[in-house]
Amino acid sequence: MSALKIYNTLKRKKETFKPLVDGKVGLYVCGMTVYDFCHVGHARVMVVFDTVARYLRYSGYEVKYVRNITDIDDKIIARAIEANEDFNTLTKRFIDEMHQDEAALHAHRPDLEPLATESMGSIISMIEVLIEKQHAYVGSNGDVYYSVESFEGYGKLSGRELDDMNAGERVEVDAAKRNPFDFVLWKPAKADEPSWASPWGEGRPGWHIECSAMSTDCLGNHFDIHGGGMDLQFPHHENEIAQSEAATGECFVNTWMHNGFVRIDDEKMSKSLGNFFTVREVLKKYRGEEIRFFVLSSHYRSPLNYSDEQLNEARSALERLYTALRNIQPLDNDEASDFVRRFEEAMNDDFNTAKAISVMFECANELNKLKTTEPVQAAKMAADLLAMAEPLGLLTQDPEEYLQSSTGTDEGLASEQIEAKINQRLQAKLDKDWGLADQIRDELKQQGVMLEDAGKETTWRRA
Repeated sequence: MSALKIYNTLKRKKETFKPLVDGKVGLYVCGMTVYDFCHVGHARVMVVFDTVARYLRYSGYEVKYVRNITDIDDKIIARAIEANEDFNTLTKRFIDEMHQDEAALHAHRPDLEPLATESMGSIISMIEVLIEKQHAYVGSNGDVYYSVESFEGYGKLSGRELDDMNAGERVEVDAAKRNPFDFVLWKPAKADEPSWASPWGEGRPGWHIECSAMSTDCLGNHFDIHGGGMDLQFPHHENEIAQSEAATGECFVNTWMHNGFVRIDDEKMSKSLGNFFTVREVLKKYRGEEIRFFVLSSHYRSPLNYSDEQLNEARSALERLYTALRNIQPLDNDEASDFVRRFEEAMNDDFNTAKAISVMFECANELNKLKTTEPVQAAKMAADLLAMAEPLGLLTQDPEEYLQSSTGTDEGLASEQIEAKINQRLQAKLDKDWGLADQIRDELKQQGVMLEDAGKETTWRRA
């Protein structure tokens, strides 16, 4: 099997993956700020890095997957005030909602989900070290700032030079800062805001320091992979590197992975444009597995264009794969098949799920050809298809159950009603009442139920 190569944003090229400790991988992903329902951008992060963790495990690695939860920030406080709700109650509610969405997308929970509010000791300790090493200072307004000029490598992830940024970008002037790009590590609490005791008075952390503290807490000062959305590359991940490496004196992360943006009908997703969709809204029309397939049908680094047309294509594609597995008992294949080998080559090329899925379709097409002529070989191919689907989190249901289940939250006709109609049609055919038989078939089709006759047997699926 070819070696796994991952595109490293820091180096701007694909590199052969070599973990710090043989056989083990530390993976950290920036998680959600929990003040609202997850949107389709969050869904992409969930699915992409769940697949990364799955495939690393499939490849034999012991993976420690950490994804943090930001449960205190300005948006959370504002939403709690607006809802007249304690901020802890608000965040717990949306953490539960996030886990429901995650389960619907067939994504496993990370091994650890540290909360910012439960990591204050580590956050404060890291800020103290940064002040001691003169990488941070207390401003005249009481905020603690990180000094970007104190860190020689600032800008290496995003490819930005600090001098160029100072000259070319408009930044709000803050007299309390030494440099306009210095960022907050700790801020004093306003009246009636949640706060924690610190050497700099009651307050709460800035966003960037949370991830530095939580990631090193869970995975050590230096770990293998850090992931997140492309929008976090600058300034969030850039600031994480500066904080962490200045505090520990060690390399922070070996490989940086960033998934691409989600666009809605070829426009940037935005609440102001009215094209902002939550996972919960999409699940009303589409199954979680269809959303997952849609996400994986594009390479994780490319832009992902969300549209009903794309989701409908994902639905049809999944139906074809499940139909190939219908009425066949998989038989373990002792020999590594060419399909599985090519699937692994695709995944080892920077987790190219789009190419890996195309190999699965080739396998399914061959499986369909062999079902009647070479059933043993077909059964082995069914096992190969399921083996490829497992690290992608796909084809997890019984084919019959999937094909006959409702899509989204639309219940449609109950299974019992459909079976009753099929029995009526069978009786009509026995009575040679072909007109009635065709009428029942057409009525079911209009209600999204497709009948498939094979000899005297009739099977059905939802269209």
